[in-house]
Amino acid sequence: MSVRVVVADDQELVRGGFAMILDVQPDIEVVAEAGDGVEAVAAVRAHRPDVLLLDIRMPRMDGIEAARIVCAETTCKVLILTTFDLDDYVFEGLRAGASGFLLKDVRRDDLVNAVRVVAAGESLLAPTVTRRLIAEFTSRPAVRSARALDVLTARERETLQLIARGLSNAEIARAMVVSEHTVKTHVSNLLTKLGLRDRVQAVIAAYESGLAVPGA
Repeated sequence: MSVRVVVADDQELVRGGFAMILDVQPDIEVVAEAGDGVEAVAAVRAHRPDVLLLDIRMPRMDGIEAARIVCAETTCKVLILTTFDLDDYVFEGLRAGASGFLLKDVRRDDLVNAVRVVAAGESLLAPTVTRRLIAEFTSRPAVRSARALDVLTARERETLQLIARGLSNAEIARAMVVSEHTVKTHVSNLLTKLGLRDRVQAVIAAYESGLAVPGA
C-alpha cells in the first residue's frame, strides 16, 4: 500500500515542488495540498492520510496549532518542514505531537526517506535540530516530575534512557542483551504507560524528568 500524504505550505511553488518529489515515488501518493493550517486540518479530516507534511508559518492557522489538532484527532503522523531552525518552534512542534522536524534545505532523497520513516511509526529529527534540542535541555531545569516514571519497570526505565541517547531498537537490544522483540515490547509499554505518542516524545519525557542528562 502507498503512503498517503497531505502537503501543506503557504508558498504554492514550494508546496508543488514537495508534492512533485513525493508523488513520483512508487510507494507514496500525495492525496491533497493545503495553503494554510485551516486547509491542512480539513484535508486530513477529509482524506485520512498517513503523513501530513507541514510548514510552520502559515496564514489563518500556523503549523503548530494544525499539528496539535491533527495529532489529537487522528493517527496521522506530522512531519514539520520549515526554514526556521529555532528552539521554540522545535519544542512547540514536538510537544504538539509531531513525529519529525526537518529544515527546508533537506535533500530530495532525505525528504522521501523522512516521509517513509515517519509513516512507519518511527520519529525523525534533522541533526541540527537534535543538537539544538539537547543544548536547550542542558539549560532548562527538569519540568516533569521524576515520580511520573514510577509506573515503569526497571527494564522500561533503562529502555527509556537508551532511547534518549538516540539508540535504535537493534542497538538497545545489544546493550540490554535481549531480543529486538523484547525491546519493541518495552518501548510500546513505556509509551502507553506515560501516555506518549512516539519516541520523540519519549526523549522529551526522559530529559524533562531528569532520567536522561545531556552529556551523560
